[in-house]
Amino acid sequence: MFAHADTGAVQPAPVRVQRQTVSGVVALIIGLGVLAAIASMPLWASQGLIRDVVELCCYIAVAQMWNLLAGYGGLVSVGQQAFVGVAAYMMFVMAQLWGLNPFVAVVLAMIAPAILAVPTYGLLHRLDGPYFAIGTWVIAEVMRLATSVFGYVNGGAGMSLRVMTGYSADERALGVSLISALMLLLTVGGSYALLRSRYGLALIAIRDNPVAAASQGVNVGRVRFLLWVAAAMGTGLAGATYFLAQLRITPPSAYDPNWANIAIFIVMVGGLGSLEGVLIGALIYFFADRWFGEYGTTYVVVLGLLTLFMALFARGGIWGLICKVVDAPWFPTRRLLLEDKP
Repeated sequence: MFAHADTGAVQPAPVRVQRQTVSGVVALIIGLGVLAAIASMPLWASQGLIRDVVELCCYIAVAQMWNLLAGYGGLVSVGQQAFVGVAAYMMFVMAQLWGLNPFVAVVLAMIAPAILAVPTYGLLHRLDGPYFAIGTWVIAEVMRLATSVFGYVNGGAGMSLRVMTGYSADERALGVSLISALMLLLTVGGSYALLRSRYGLALIAIRDNPVAAASQGVNVGRVRFLLWVAAAMGTGLAGATYFLAQLRITPPSAYDPNWANIAIFIVMVGGLGSLEGVLIGALIYFFADRWFGEYGTTYVVVLGLLTLFMALFARGGIWGLICKVVDAPWFPTRRLLLEDKP
């Protein structure tokens, strides 16, 4: 017979997992207010302000998708403009040529980058580091050249969204505003929900050490593939929204490498691997472009040097510097074990 365990042994104190913070609750309330303000812009904002806010929302969405790829999946792409262009052109085809409601077409256009993402990942997933990055740029250039000679979309001459003349200025403003709010909800809010899920734990493990993550049962290849497809769809939604507001598209503008440059600058300056950093970096780029864009080449050189400086001396970006002073995350994803008081 076995002896009973000593009932007088000290029992460990019960613990609980804390995932939310006061700063996170405050940020959530502010974020919902911002989304409501964006959706209601036609009621209070001028047409010029609406265009600026839509453009800023597109920058945030593209940068956040790149942040997921590079900051968590370890997939550094310089060809995200491929998904911007293919989704934007798909939206123009569905709206202008097929007669579909253009605001519905923006959402449905995400199908095109999702389809493109599958074979491109099949070609690229065996590459690593700079070879992967160069491969993404090559695919974007192939898409640009193919679109330039594709007569169905008017080739290099581009297309105009003439169907939008059937909508009043107020209707266009309302549609674009609602889509912009939805885009932020899906890209930023969706990323936050993903990082707080069990798949988020897998992403963080892959970011820290892919080999160790695989040894613990994480299917690194599968997670990266799903992340690649999701990022393609989010990037495509931003592209379709941006060109819906522009009302015209050409291959050079749709597949402009500047889309990747903007995303890299925003994430590197704001903070790689953080949702907060994307918002900070996007605001910095947006206002810098408005105030100093007229300086042309000099302005671009300064942005490049700033990105290089942050990569060398402040790899956590501006948000990383802030976190060294105060620990108040806007999007808390950590799991803290707290001991319950008796």
